[in-house]
Amino acid sequence: MRMAMRITPRGAALAAATTVLLGLTAPLAAGAPAPARPAWGACAGGTPDGRQLCAEVTVPVDYRQPDGPSLTLAISRIPAARPDQRRGVLVLIPGGPGGSGLNGPSGAVNRLPPEVRDRYDLIGFDPRGVGRSGPVSCGLGDADLSPGRLLPWPVPGDHGVDASAATGRRIADLCAANGGPVLRSSTTRNEARDIDRIRQALGERRISAWGVSYGTYAGAAYATMFPDRTDRIVLDSNDNPDPVNAERSWLAAFATGVEDRFPDFAAWASSPAAGELRVADTPEQVRAAYLEAARQLDAAALPWPGNNPAVLDGNGLRAMLLNGLQADNRFPTLATLILSALRHTPLPPQVPGPNDPTPAQLQATAAISTATLCNDVAWPRGVDAYAAAVAADRVAHPLTAGMPVNVTACAFWHWQPAEPPVRVTSDGPSNVLLVQNLRDPATPYAGALKLRAAFGDRARMVTVDSGGHRAYLANGNACGDALVSEFLATGHRPARDAFCPKAG
Repeated sequence: MRMAMRITPRGAALAAATTVLLGLTAPLAAGAPAPARPAWGACAGGTPDGRQLCAEVTVPVDYRQPDGPSLTLAISRIPAARPDQRRGVLVLIPGGPGGSGLNGPSGAVNRLPPEVRDRYDLIGFDPRGVGRSGPVSCGLGDADLSPGRLLPWPVPGDHGVDASAATGRRIADLCAANGGPVLRSSTTRNEARDIDRIRQALGERRISAWGVSYGTYAGAAYATMFPDRTDRIVLDSNDNPDPVNAERSWLAAFATGVEDRFPDFAAWASSPAAGELRVADTPEQVRAAYLEAARQLDAAALPWPGNNPAVLDGNGLRAMLLNGLQADNRFPTLATLILSALRHTPLPPQVPGPNDPTPAQLQATAAISTATLCNDVAWPRGVDAYAAAVAADRVAHPLTAGMPVNVTACAFWHWQPAEPPVRVTSDGPSNVLLVQNLRDPATPYAGALKLRAAFGDRARMVTVDSGGHRAYLANGNACGDALVSEFLATGHRPARDAFCPKAG
């Protein structure tokens, strides 16, 4: 997110059972009426691409009570470019948890190659509780929505456990008081059920899907719970499907992912290519410079106009490290922050962008992200164990300073999971293709290997020698892109796992 979280300077997304409970994995609980066919029309507020239309699908808040309260999911569609070649629908499963996906078709339509665009209606959706699908809020304060708070960065000096525990307890209490039943229902199993409800509304016997980041876990859950309703499944930047720890393992994996990826940034920041943003003369010196910049910011924060909060402290820089490692084109911003901290020079002001989330969107993303992580799996309650883990992890992984094992709101969550996490297995058709960067800071390669192993012969994996988060159509790697596109267009998959060397 690792905890599936994506952090930006102005916003963020906070970021398996032994058996499948057959009565709960059916597409609808007994007696639930079939969803109505979508009534497509213009999307409220406009869309990035004029071809995209929107509609709504009704789903139960609680699938165990199909006649109980319901909510409407916002869905979207861009039709296949060649109706005569149409195969079906490609559902775009967003990351997060808590990421909006309603404009996913607009974002994907011009990136996908013609052979894929010709064959699929592109389908997007806002998950329950997000965007236009009944957005919820825990009523968090502005400070709780800042990059340095959305992940449990320890406070320097005391290992952060006391301060993080106080923050986590307060967030859990606010979510319990303000979140309502939709927040309580936010689980990966229910997202998979919601996707199947969308399938039914579209009148499709089977669906193809492209899940990214947390969307790989939701997609894997769907492929496990509804294997006979899957056509071609692409999972990009893959989460560890740990059947016991689930999201707990994602947060811990940040330590590994950042260590995997940081050398790419260090190589750039010590090369002539960085120009005036060159941080040091060698990669080893870049690492030392980052750690020193964080230490100095721990001692004295720098003003950061236009940002939330209005200063950059050490944990703010650490949060921005995670953001900066997600794509090579973010390296200059990260280098600028490090150099400003070391030189005590003013930080560039943050200018709001046209796609920046609104306060309400930030609230919904933080609420659903937290709720999904806490509702999917039980987290340890004893604070002392977190303190010991943070102390050890700070020494082992100084780049992430103990955050991946620190206490979160889930340690104080007011509810226990209603169902166990999904256990991904090899049961089902052999129609899954994983694509994974070798050096992904958020969903590390090691976790992707675990998802590959869980699927067994249901899956193949394409490993791309690249860094950053997202692999398909993200790195300019013609080899990896071609293998995924061929699978979506023709169904042909590599006979065995494939490796694509570095582009260029």
